[in-house]
Amino acid sequence: MRFHLHNLRGDIYGGITAAVVALPLAMAFGVASGLGPIAGLYGAIAVGFFAAVFGGTNPQVSGPTGPMTIVMGAIVAEHAQNLPEAFAIVFLGGFLQIAFGMLRLGRYIAYTPYSVVSGFMTGIGVIIIVIETLPFIGHPTAAGGPVGTLQTWLHLQGEVNTDALLLGLFGLGIVVFWPERLARLLPSPLAALIAGSLLSAFVLTDAPIIGEVPTGLPELQLPALSLDVLPHILQPAFILALLGSIDSLLTSLVADSITREQHDSDRELIGQGIGNIAAGLIGGLPGAGATMRTVVNVRAGGRTPLSGALHALVLLALVLGLGPLAEHIPHAILAAILLKVGWDIIDWGYLKRLKRAPRDKAFVMLVTLLLTVFVDLITAVAVGLILAGFITARWNAEEELKGIAHLASPDDTENHQPSEAEREARGKVALVRLRGRFSYASARELVRRANTVDNDMVHGAVIYDFTDATRLDTSAALAVEELLLLAEEAGIACVICGLSGEAERTLKNLCVLDKIAPSRVLDSRGQAIALACDLAGGRPQG
Repeated sequence: MRFHLHNLRGDIYGGITAAVVALPLAMAFGVASGLGPIAGLYGAIAVGFFAAVFGGTNPQVSGPTGPMTIVMGAIVAEHAQNLPEAFAIVFLGGFLQIAFGMLRLGRYIAYTPYSVVSGFMTGIGVIIIVIETLPFIGHPTAAGGPVGTLQTWLHLQGEVNTDALLLGLFGLGIVVFWPERLARLLPSPLAALIAGSLLSAFVLTDAPIIGEVPTGLPELQLPALSLDVLPHILQPAFILALLGSIDSLLTSLVADSITREQHDSDRELIGQGIGNIAAGLIGGLPGAGATMRTVVNVRAGGRTPLSGALHALVLLALVLGLGPLAEHIPHAILAAILLKVGWDIIDWGYLKRLKRAPRDKAFVMLVTLLLTVFVDLITAVAVGLILAGFITARWNAEEELKGIAHLASPDDTENHQPSEAEREARGKVALVRLRGRFSYASARELVRRANTVDNDMVHGAVIYDFTDATRLDTSAALAVEELLLLAEEAGIACVICGLSGEAERTLKNLCVLDKIAPSRVLDSRGQAIALACDLAGGRPQG
């Protein structure tokens, strides 16, 4: 059940707190994109509301994000003379996200290994902490993310706004030490926000504040879509849709890890698509699931889509005239709240186990962490998934290759009483049993281990027994074909037995069985042994 009032107070606190955090971020992203601060707010309202209502991650808060802003900035630069075309790209990107959801592509995000999830979660926490250190001491946020922040620190030369620092320490003290019994009535981030704003207004007046909030209703931007322009906007729209989908679903995983719930990936893509269509129609910045705002929402008590929708409605109210209420919020208080959020995002549980974790998995986690901090989230996850895939493939290969049993003679099999012909053929017939599944991971080694050509003993025939084989992928099937070709070139007769199910279908569909006479593909092991003995004895059949 997505919508209910059982957590109404938590959802209200979460939505308001997320809106206050989202306000300066949305305006900053709007400026960075080249569309202006109001476009950032329109995007936060449109994507934030519709993604919450129609999406599949209950506490998710959506809006403009860093990766989406970068892509949109490039789109705006290219279409600066034709902004309706730029918003048509946002509109089309939303439709593509809906298509992704309808095609059920979102479920594949569930295959992300925990080492990768832990790496980018910890990386996000580190990024938040590093970036917010400057506003904490009264300086504006630096361009260039954490790297730009670290470079700025090198040139500060001890310049600190004392009022901002005192406010930051005051706010940090509230969010860290706020009593649990009071948190049930008033969450610590909201308490810090109210108390810090009052302190800034009457005592520590030199601390930087949010300042003027843009206001006004958006104008409808009808998308300029035509067959002539479609080829030019399809590629950037696809990039926008793909990036927004990945960004949102990664945030969904973070939300799941905190709330211990499970999101609906495909529904989330549909909700994000609807939100971006709405953003394109009102001239707003495209958005995605925002990790920082989602975590702020959850930590403040938000658990249902009501919090995400309320966050958007609060921003709408500010745009429609309530902006002065937020103009006096000090940046240092927001930084204090976000420092605690960043600390809580870091996966301390996994970091404590890192020394005892498998080295290859720990390596994946650390690489993902470093790339998240110093490159970007998408690159980090892509590299992490590739590394994790290689490690998993190696593990799979080790397990799959245990299913190869290479017997020098068929009468070595259990509970088998050899016939006179079989005893005469001993040493001339080899039996290779293939058990379980075989994939690309073990395909090359399968050829080496199951090959009888290079053995010290000279065989006249070989039996490949698939009785206990459950599945072969394309790579493994082509490895079997290579085994048959190697045996044929060496003059060794091949017999196959026990094929059924998925393994049989794969070999037939790829025409691997065309390499062997139909009379040598038998149902039972006993039939195969009798035939192989005949073939090895010089009486070929078929």
